[in-house]
Amino acid sequence: MGPVPPRIRRRGLPSAPARTARKLGEIRRAQLITTYGVGAMIAVENESFLIRGIDSWDISEAPFISEPRLAQQLGVSGFRMPPAPDTDSARDGVRAVRFPEMYSCPHCHQLMPFRKFNSPTGRAECSKCQESLVPSRFVIACTHGHLEDFPYWKWVHRGNRTVSGSCGGQLSFQADGSTASLRAVLISCTCGVEKVSMEGSFRRQALRDLGIRCSGRRPWLKDAPAESCHEQPRTLQRGSSSAWFPVMHSALSIPPYSQGIARIVAPFYDGLKAEDPASIKTFVRVMKLLLHHPKYTADDVMAEVDRRRSAEIAAGKPVDDTEAAKRVGDYRRKLYEGEYRSLSTPHPEEAEEEQEFVCEPPTAPIDNVRSSHGLTQVMLVKRLREVRALQSFRRVEEPSPADSPLRHAAISATQPSWLPAFEVSGEGVFLRLAPERLRAWEEHPEQVSRATRIRDNHERLLSARAGESDNPIPPSPATPRFLLLHALAHILINEWSLDGGYPAASLRERLYSDEDMAGVLIYTATSDSAGSLGGVIAQGEPDRLAGTLQAALRRASWCSNDPLCMESETSGADSLNIAACHACLLLPETSCENNNILLDRAALVGTPDGRAPGFFTL
Repeated sequence: MGPVPPRIRRRGLPSAPARTARKLGEIRRAQLITTYGVGAMIAVENESFLIRGIDSWDISEAPFISEPRLAQQLGVSGFRMPPAPDTDSARDGVRAVRFPEMYSCPHCHQLMPFRKFNSPTGRAECSKCQESLVPSRFVIACTHGHLEDFPYWKWVHRGNRTVSGSCGGQLSFQADGSTASLRAVLISCTCGVEKVSMEGSFRRQALRDLGIRCSGRRPWLKDAPAESCHEQPRTLQRGSSSAWFPVMHSALSIPPYSQGIARIVAPFYDGLKAEDPASIKTFVRVMKLLLHHPKYTADDVMAEVDRRRSAEIAAGKPVDDTEAAKRVGDYRRKLYEGEYRSLSTPHPEEAEEEQEFVCEPPTAPIDNVRSSHGLTQVMLVKRLREVRALQSFRRVEEPSPADSPLRHAAISATQPSWLPAFEVSGEGVFLRLAPERLRAWEEHPEQVSRATRIRDNHERLLSARAGESDNPIPPSPATPRFLLLHALAHILINEWSLDGGYPAASLRERLYSDEDMAGVLIYTATSDSAGSLGGVIAQGEPDRLAGTLQAALRRASWCSNDPLCMESETSGADSLNIAACHACLLLPETSCENNNILLDRAALVGTPDGRAPGFFTL
């Protein structure tokens, strides 16, 4: 995707033409974080490639993104937006490598590494048949993120003790299309062994039975040595969603980082952090940085640079895996606490300041929703900025809070000082529940019992995912308060998608649940037409909010799958929900920060028999 440096010109000899890498296609910047990030496979016409590590990217022109709170959590100095493609050349800064290496020809059915087909430059064709080649449909991966081609030779020769190492034959791949099952995918060898179908290759023990172990390969990292790995690899479809799960973190920009001198310095900090005070003062004067900000001086700029530099040094100190995992958890808790305080405090728009965070109460009183729905505060977040960063990724199993750092695949061969990220702007509505009413409800024995049922299942799952790791297992957040806030966010998103005209996938939740926190932020933060147009703000006006809550609760009181949905003991993946299904509470993956688990509709409206009261029916 990026250029190969030109050859050095030797004196007295004509210069060789500069070699430029082949341009494969274009990916949106956000997709390099969420969908086709480092280590993900991407199909380009009839070929397949793997996005290379960030240490191979050309970030010389990639914009710097400042979000100090998130940088401290992840132990990096800052973030870079993925390089944008250059429309005039192949240069775009993001590199890719061919993967899988095994290809087949649909005409002659040969199955072998791509290089042996002797394809013309820039094309994937069989040199004999001039037919477009097809990349292997199957790969193998382990839960530590290692990835390699499917071992076709061992699969077709399994049980043949007369062949060891290599038979000298040519593999053949054929899918007769008679059925859609793996039984119709046949692998054979010219050495004479019997044709073998791919049926059974996805069994958990299939590769173990062949004596195949993980080789520890990381083909997305250039020249990275294979790691020692004791995990058992699994067979995956090349395009399977389980082949790549991003491990992402996000933060809202809040004061003081979103305004004042911090916001002025942020775009230039990456270039100023290594400069001495005299150079910084010169930069401020030459660039007229404070021309429209007379209340600040060059000394204020220097102080802000020093503050950020000190925070970077503290965050960048090397720590072991256990301490790193603990730091991420501690910083995430502090990050949410800071956001909760900012969302609970008015931050009106100021004409003299460029602000990324504007939060104000509604102009009308909220007495109607306070008395009838137990809300103690409603805030209209008229402007917000969110930074979403890619830290690592997983394969085979989706990320879990209990995962060992070993299960998070590296996106760089060395410890990175920056991470790829993108920023979005939007708006939202913040709701805070009345603490007295909430405390009385969450202590009800039946609600405690329902929450305990989910929490036990969740902690059992977290313990199993942690395995033999020495890292402490994080406690499950499944409390009555969390279940209530989570269900409330889901019914409001569903209702606003119907009433406000927003697609549900463009609305997101952010839950603040702790002993001292009981709030939910519902916001939209996108770069398309569903972004900040004022529609979400309008939903937070007290009169409209009261009607929306009534309609949402009425809709939640009955599900088309009732009575089965409400009366089920547990439901959902790994039994981590109770009264929640696709007909009532579940949302698109982009909307829920908890992967549609830890939900209970009874927390809102209670159970039909009245044994478990709902918060909104007290």
